[in-house]
Amino acid sequence: MPQALESFDYLIVGAGPAGCLLANRLSADPANRVLLIEAGGPDNYPWIHIPVGYLYCIGNPRTDWCFDTESVPGLNGRAIKYPRGRVLGGCSSINGMIYMRGQARDYDGWVAEGNAGWGWNDLLPLFLGMEDHFAGDSSLHHGGGEWRVEQQRLSWEILDAFRDAAAQTGIASVDDFNGGDNEGCGYFQVNQRAGVRWNASKAFLRSIMDRPNLMVLTNVEAQRLILENGRACGLEVDWQGARRELRARREVILCAGAIGSPTLLQRSGIGPRGLLEKLGIGVRHELAGVGENLQDHLQLRLIYRIEGARTLNRIAATPWGKVGMGLEYLFKRSGPLSMAPSQLGAFAKSDPSQASANLEYHVQPLSLERFGEPLHAFPAFTASVCDLRPLSRGSVQIRSADARDKPLIQPNYLSHPQDLKVAADAIRLTRRIAAAPALARYRPEEFKPGPAFATEEDLHRAAADIGTTIFHPAGTCRMGQGASAVVDSQLRVQGIPGLRIADASIMPTLTSGNSCSPVLVIAEKAARMILADAARRAEVIPIAGREVKVPS
Repeated sequence: MPQALESFDYLIVGAGPAGCLLANRLSADPANRVLLIEAGGPDNYPWIHIPVGYLYCIGNPRTDWCFDTESVPGLNGRAIKYPRGRVLGGCSSINGMIYMRGQARDYDGWVAEGNAGWGWNDLLPLFLGMEDHFAGDSSLHHGGGEWRVEQQRLSWEILDAFRDAAAQTGIASVDDFNGGDNEGCGYFQVNQRAGVRWNASKAFLRSIMDRPNLMVLTNVEAQRLILENGRACGLEVDWQGARRELRARREVILCAGAIGSPTLLQRSGIGPRGLLEKLGIGVRHELAGVGENLQDHLQLRLIYRIEGARTLNRIAATPWGKVGMGLEYLFKRSGPLSMAPSQLGAFAKSDPSQASANLEYHVQPLSLERFGEPLHAFPAFTASVCDLRPLSRGSVQIRSADARDKPLIQPNYLSHPQDLKVAADAIRLTRRIAAAPALARYRPEEFKPGPAFATEEDLHRAAADIGTTIFHPAGTCRMGQGASAVVDSQLRVQGIPGLRIADASIMPTLTSGNSCSPVLVIAEKAARMILADAARRAEVIPIAGREVKVPS
C-alpha cells in the first residue's frame, strides 16, 4: 500500500447512513484527513435506485450480507433471513425508505438511563438541520438539508379504506408521524427524490467526493482493530486480495451496524471473556456487553384476501400489467415501481394501559409468502404489525476469528411473556380494523394466520408462525453506564482510547419506528462530539513536560 494510504486522522468503518454522514462532516475541515471504507461495492446497481427494486436487493449478495439467524425458539424453531446492507449507502440502499424519527419518549428514556444530551429536545435540531423536507421550513421540518423527504407518488383505494377503518377503530388519521408522538394512521413520508430512492450515499457523499482530504474505498473489509498500549490506532483490512494496515492518528470510528460493529470488536479481542477464550482469540479488553442486548422489531404479517379492489397482485400478474408499470415509471417516475415497500402506516396502542403507541403497522396493497417470492395469485392486502418496544433480548457472536464466517445471530424473539401478550393483542386489533365498516365492501377474509387461531395460546402460536424481522436490529454495543455498557454518552468505547461507535448498535433501547433516520442523528451528534474533542485537544500543547492552554 502506498504511504499516502496508510495514515489518516479518522478511519470510518462502514459506509452506511452513519458512515456517509460522518465522512461528510469530518472532512468538511480541510485539515482532517478522512478514510471511509466499505466492505461492499459501489451503489451503481440500477435496482438500488428504483424504489421497488428492494425486492432484488434483499437476499442479493451484491447488496446484502445475506445473514441468517439461528433457530429461534420463540418462532417455533424457525431460522429466518436477516438482511443487512453491504454496499455504499448500507441499509439506506436496500431499506423501505420510510422517514421516521421515533417518539420523544424514546430519546428522553436514553437520558433517564444516564445518557445526558440525548433527549428529544437535544436531537430535534439535528434532525431538522440535515432534513430537506418537501414542505420547507416549519417548527417540525426544514428545507435545504441533505436528507430528502417527500410524499409518496401514488395512493391505493384499499389503503384509503384501511385508513378509514383504522379511524373507525379509534386510530385517528394524521398527515405526519414525526412530531414526537407518532400515534395515528396515514401515508408514510419517504426518502426519495422525484420517485427515485434517496440513499445516504447520494445525500452525504456524492457532492463531496472531490475533497482532497477524503478517501472512500469500497470492497475493503475490516478484519480487526490494531491496539497499541491499549489505544486503538488502526485497522487490519482485506483489500485487493491482500492484508493491509491502515493507521489513525486521532480516532477509529465504527459505523458497521448492530451486527458488524460488535463482531469487529470481538474479532479484535474486545468483548465477553468467555467467548473470546473459547475461540482462542485472547482477551485484549474485556467488555461483557459487546454483542449482547440485541433488539429488533418483529413484524407479524397478517394477510387478507379481498374482492373488488385494485392490488399489486393482480396488476403484476400479466405481461401487459408489468409493461404498463414500467412505462409509467419511465415517463412519470410514479406508479407501483415508485412504491416504498409499505405505503400506509399506523401507530397504535396494543391496550389502553400503554403510555404511548407501542405498535406500528406497515400496510401494503399486495401479499406474498415472504420477500423474494412471487405475489399471491389472488387480490389481497398485508397488514404487518410490530411491537415497537420489545422486552426480549438476543445476542450476536462471532463463530471464529475469521471475518468470512458469518456470525451467530440469536434475536430471541417472543422470549419475554409481555412480548407474547402484545403480539396477541396486535392480532386482535388488526382483526377489529379488518372488520370495520369502511372495509366491508371488499369482504376481507383472513388468509394468514387464519381465523382458526382464536385463543390466547393460539395467537401466541400464530405469532411464532408468521413473525419475521422488519430489519431494525439495534443495541449490541449499548450506550450507558455499568458493566454491560459498551460506550459512554460520548460514544467512546469503554477503556479503549481512540475508538468510538456511531450506529444503531449504541441504542440503549430501540426507537419507536423505522431506524434509518435515528441512525443518522446518532452520527450527526457523534460528528459534533468528535470535532469538539479535536478542537479542545488543539488548544493544549505540551511545553517542557507540562500541558499549556493556547489562548483562543
